[in-house]
Amino acid sequence: MINKKSKKLLVVLLIYILCFVFRSFEYFVLRTDQTFWGEAFIHKLIGIMIFYVGAKMYGMNLKDIGFKKNSVLHNLLKGLGFGLSMFIVAYMIEIFILVVQNKFAMVQIYVSAYAIDGNTGNQTSLIFFVICIIGNIINVVMEEGMFRGLFQKILEHKYSFVVSAIISSCLFGIWHIIAPIRSYCDGMIGVSGLLINIIMLIVTSGIIGFKFSLLVKMTGSLYMSMSDHFVNNIIVNIFHVISVTGADALQVVRIAAAQSLSFIIVLIYYMRNYKGKSEYDN
Repeated sequence: MINKKSKKLLVVLLIYILCFVFRSFEYFVLRTDQTFWGEAFIHKLIGIMIFYVGAKMYGMNLKDIGFKKNSVLHNLLKGLGFGLSMFIVAYMIEIFILVVQNKFAMVQIYVSAYAIDGNTGNQTSLIFFVICIIGNIINVVMEEGMFRGLFQKILEHKYSFVVSAIISSCLFGIWHIIAPIRSYCDGMIGVSGLLINIIMLIVTSGIIGFKFSLLVKMTGSLYMSMSDHFVNNIIVNIFHVISVTGADALQVVRIAAAQSLSFIIVLIYYMRNYKGKSEYDN
């Protein structure tokens, strides 16, 4: 099992840097998300292999890092239900604001690619819905398996759950800055836009990552966080609010509302019912 004398944080950082190199290569060179696929999925498939090998090197298997066999469907459905309920409230808030402003037009379902300056694309063919779903499944398996699975497990052999969750969540936040950096390099945004987006993504993604860590702690596996994560990603790609100013004009408001509400609920529930519970207990 894990050698407790090893430098846990250094190991996590080395694995993280390796994954980030592959991520950067895909975003800057392959640019898969700007092709027919609309998803940067290659580095995530590589990431799945990396966390599997990393777990084996530390004497762990997939079950040890959170991919347990018990209550899989139950936790997946809980995550889907929780995520959907939060976004239903968020969409209602968004639509209400637009109605009050007399700007609401309609709701449309189509596949788009998320971008920091607004979603791009408008695909209605079945193949794009399938690609979107598969791409997001790959995404949540990799990110939850790496950040809330392997990293959390390694770090907790040296740090407390909260400290480990904060570290993994900060890394998760930094993980998302690649998009604004590429947009800056491509001349799509300026320095101020770059800094604003980096700060926003680190803070928001970090908070969301901490929420996912709490879900893993409470359920004893990765499945509820995976399905909640899946809803968070896919719903902004397929369910769009159209106003007189265009599609998803208040998307930032929608996402902020859904994530703030869900984080508060999870944090309160954890503090009241699960604080002090040992790692991955059921």
